[in-house]
Amino acid sequence: MRFGVVRFPGSCDEVDALMACRRFADAEILWHGDHDLRGVDAVVIPGGFSYGDYLRVGAIARFSPVMEAVSAHALAGGLVLGICNGFQVLCEAGLLPGALLPNAGLRFLCRQVDVEVVNSGTPFTRGCATGDTLSIPVKHTTGRYYAPEEALREMDAHGQIILRYAEGRNPNGSLADIAGVANRDKNVMGLMPHPEHAVDPLTGSDDGSCLFRSLVDETVEGRHRPPSQPDDVEGGHRPPSQPPKGSARVAEARA
Repeated sequence: MRFGVVRFPGSCDEVDALMACRRFADAEILWHGDHDLRGVDAVVIPGGFSYGDYLRVGAIARFSPVMEAVSAHALAGGLVLGICNGFQVLCEAGLLPGALLPNAGLRFLCRQVDVEVVNSGTPFTRGCATGDTLSIPVKHTTGRYYAPEEALREMDAHGQIILRYAEGRNPNGSLADIAGVANRDKNVMGLMPHPEHAVDPLTGSDDGSCLFRSLVDETVEGRHRPPSQPDDVEGGHRPPSQPPKGSARVAEARA
């Protein structure tokens, strides 16, 4: 099992994510200019300020060369985890539904939060139990999850809401207390809390370990294999996925 952690200009949590992954499996850094994921089993897009958060959080990173390979990996069923800024990038890339807007209080937040596991039947949460409460830190300015009501209903019906902030603990005004979501196929997940900062009791909590361990177990048991490069698209890359349903209304909300 091997993780690949993407490094963009402006990333600041890629080393922490790399070290967290290496607690459970092999891991390496993937450069933002790479077109090849080098056969990794799971891609982690870490937190930080990719490309300085210019234009809009994740908006420029979404067009980096490595994201073509990440999109192809995801569309072929490969595992992708986006943390904080990585979550924002995946939404911008159309690999996850919805968008991340400025926090309700328009301030940077940095605190420990409790999140509830809503769906433990995914490659990312199989090591947890539905209803478990995880103590994981958040640190962001743009973490308020938004999706149109119709999209939220569909996500709920298809089990795509994976994590919610515990009742009364929503730090940023996210709709429906959403802290983490997945795509319809459950092979791509994004969350605002930072599990890589919660893998050692010395730092206050190791509750984030279950996400990384779940991905390792999923891969070792053979449920997910690195997808082969598609040979029916020029350059071996599939185009990024189309924006999910409701994206036009998400854009309106940003405006």
